[in-house]
Parts: sequence; structure tokens; C-alpha cells
Amino acid sequence: MKLGVNIVGDIARIMDAEVKAGEKAVTTAMRDAGTGLKSAWRAQITDAGLGARLARTIRSDAWPKGRPSLNAAALVWSKAPVIIGAHDTGPLIRSKNGFWLTIPTAAAGKSIRGGRITPLEWERRTGLRLRFVYRRTGPSLLVAEGRLNTKGRAVASRSKTGRGLTTVPIFLLVPQVRLPKRLDLARDAERARDAVPGLIVANWVEGRRS
Repeated sequence: MKLGVNIVGDIARIMDAEVKAGEKAVTTAMRDAGTGLKSAWRAQITDAGLGARLARTIRSDAWPKGRPSLNAAALVWSKAPVIIGAHDTGPLIRSKNGFWLTIPTAAAGKSIRGGRITPLEWERRTGLRLRFVYRRTGPSLLVAEGRLNTKGRAVASRSKTGRGLTTVPIFLLVPQVRLPKRLDLARDAERARDAVPGLIVANWVEGRRS
């Protein structure tokens, strides 16, 4: 039995058109997958209460530039990888010098540079001296003799008689602390990866229609 094949049209032109359609489909799919993953990661960060500023550190880009390709690729990354990575993994944080991590209480207030204040900066700002209090159970403390103002911040007492003077915990001292895991970036990355084949097919079919 003999089989015959009749090709209608220019086979070279048809194959070239299919390759071009494939290049466009893959390039569009990778760009959309990268943009979608960027949006998903940004949403995760803001939903976790980490703020829009940190969310905006998530960026995406696609290659090659200016032309379609069957080998197109997308990359999604953060401009603050250390911070993002910490919230994604929930690492155990220890003191660099092997002693204590200082965690400011509400009475310590904020640093003038923003963020957490250090014991040295607190002493310079208030003029008060911190005193170490060891506790067997619970975190040890750095305390100061002062008063609480209307904002709940520890300040020096103006009373010559010592009226209103109290011992105020300013810093908690712990040997280590585990940062809670607040992100699951791998989950969204896997979803984006699994969606790529469907995006390629959908774009390929759409390209044929146009």
C-alpha cells in the first residue's frame, strides 16, 4: 500500500509562519508570567502588613529585548533581597557578638533616623543611664529610672523630690529570636511556572487568528 501526501501551499512559508507564531507566543507568555508573578509577590507583601514600599522592591524583566524568541525568559527579583528573604524563610537571628539582642519596648521610642533605637542612642538622647537587670525566667532587661510622659515614652524626671520616678523597662534582652515566616514566595512562583505552558498555547492560538 502506498501513501501519498499533497502539500497545499508553500511549505517553507508555512513553517516559517509557525516558527514566528511560536516565538511570539513564548515571548508573550514569559512576559505575562513574569508580570503576574511580580504582582502576586507584591500583593503577598502588602497583605502581610510589610508595606507598599517594600512591595515596590519587587521587579520583573523579560529577555531578549526588542525581538521574539523561542528561548524567551523572565526574571522576578527584589531590590531588598535580604529583607524579603528573611520574611520568606523565618530565620533564627542571634547577636553578632554572642551576647544579647536588644529589643526596644514602647517606652524606648523610635530612632531619630527611623526604625529601632539602640541603647547608646537612647542614653545620649535622654541623658539617662540604663541598668542591667538579669532574670532567670523571661528576657533580661535594660531599665532606667525616670517617668513616662503622655506618649508613654521614658524621660528624665523633673521632680527634685523624686515624685513620679519609676523603674521603666527600656529594652528586652534575648540571646536569639526567630523571625516569623510571613511570606511564601515559592507558592506563587510554582503557580506562575505551571501556568506557562497554557499561556504559550493560548497565545499561539490567538496569534493564528490575528
